[in-house]
Amino acid sequence: MTAILRIESLAVSFDGLRAVDGLDFQVEDDELRCVIGPNGAGKTTLLDMICGKTKPTAGTIRFQDHEIAEMIEYEVTRLGVGRKFQNPSTYEDLTVLENLEISYPEKRGVIGSLFFKRDRALMDKIDEVAGQIYLSEHLHAKAGLLSHGQKQWLEIGMLLMQAPKLLLLDEPVAGMSPRERELTAELLHQVSGGRSTIVIEHDMAFVRMIAHRVTVMHQGKVLAEGSMEEVQNDDRVIEVYLGH
Repeated sequence: MTAILRIESLAVSFDGLRAVDGLDFQVEDDELRCVIGPNGAGKTTLLDMICGKTKPTAGTIRFQDHEIAEMIEYEVTRLGVGRKFQNPSTYEDLTVLENLEISYPEKRGVIGSLFFKRDRALMDKIDEVAGQIYLSEHLHAKAGLLSHGQKQWLEIGMLLMQAPKLLLLDEPVAGMSPRERELTAELLHQVSGGRSTIVIEHDMAFVRMIAHRVTVMHQGKVLAEGSMEEVQNDDRVIEVYLGH
């Protein structure tokens, strides 16, 4: 397997507190990796540094053939990294179709918007993504009228419109019903072919449904790594996280 993401000796401090502390972390091509751990373990900060939102104080982040630790967010996005934050951020006054349309890479920027035309290729892409995120019947509904779970799916769809090579998802099933969580697991299995995905999640039942491999973080470092069965039976993981 080839690693799409290699992180070595990564660290960042906030007000003298090390949120991430000498982290080594690697994700393979086409891998669906879950990152778990107690609050304050550094999980979201890790995603912030991968996507360019936070600059590390030490270490390297290599995405494919690019060192991205010093890049800003839009540069990382253009290389093929898509990030979904904990709370959905859709354009609530626009329809589902319009939300997907404005996420299309060719419509980025002022010039792209001025000269962009909705063509068959774009509509085919929107139809494909809408089907993947269970919103084919809601294309003309305003995003603000969707349920919380549907908004989460729409934001994932907005990322899929950009055809990212690496998806970063922060607690994608928070606030969802049990059925919505099951559908989200199916969604992620469906869209993970041909791309890598990192999911931060506290819902262990959901992690069991989706993870190829699980990384457990604690105090800014990797505490354990392996299959869900392996980390579940790790005494250190039970003590600092699963046991509570």
